[in-house]
Amino acid sequence: MSARPTVVVLDYGSGNIHSAAKAVEAAGARVEITADRGRIRDADGLLVPGVGAFGAVMQQLRAVRGDELIDRRLAGGRPVLGICVGMQIMFDSGDERGTVTEGLGEWPGTVDELHAPVLPHMGWNTVDAPAESRLFDGLHDERFYFVHSYAARSWQLEVTNAAIAAPLVTFSEHGERFVAAVENGPLWATQFHPEKSGDAGLRLLGNWLSTL
Repeated sequence: MSARPTVVVLDYGSGNIHSAAKAVEAAGARVEITADRGRIRDADGLLVPGVGAFGAVMQQLRAVRGDELIDRRLAGGRPVLGICVGMQIMFDSGDERGTVTEGLGEWPGTVDELHAPVLPHMGWNTVDAPAESRLFDGLHDERFYFVHSYAARSWQLEVTNAAIAAPLVTFSEHGERFVAAVENGPLWATQFHPEKSGDAGLRLLGNWLSTL
């Protein structure tokens, strides 16, 4: 990167917002935490963090019209990175033990509880990333830090237009296979926490920043 890109961390009340901002700054960006419409529109990248319950995150996000801000950036081809529940809300819906909440609908599918002997899935785990992944460039053998009980357990988006690049989907496993990361045009996301994943996490964030 010849110059430090500007990244806005969307401020909507998420619990891990400051640690995410510090990690992106350490990875090489100029960072601002805000929900200001103009700042979000003009930033090189938008980071959407998220911890806790799917329904609560969607409620907080809509309270600051974050759903509109994310949609407008993506409609203009402007990069967005979602982390943890910030990734989950990109799907159609979240089902938390029978309570279904509408998501942003960027990707088809429902986020629901993993079938695993121990929940939450907490700790370091490997991922199975496509060889051509830009997000995991140089990181295919690394481990990343997960804290979650819910996930998208399958990938349902099919691209039939040959002119559109197919999404790159990374999987991990805890009890069963689940979606660990997605690279889909301007929208990238991780189920794990790069900001808690040490040097590998910083390098991954650096890979995202290099595309801005």
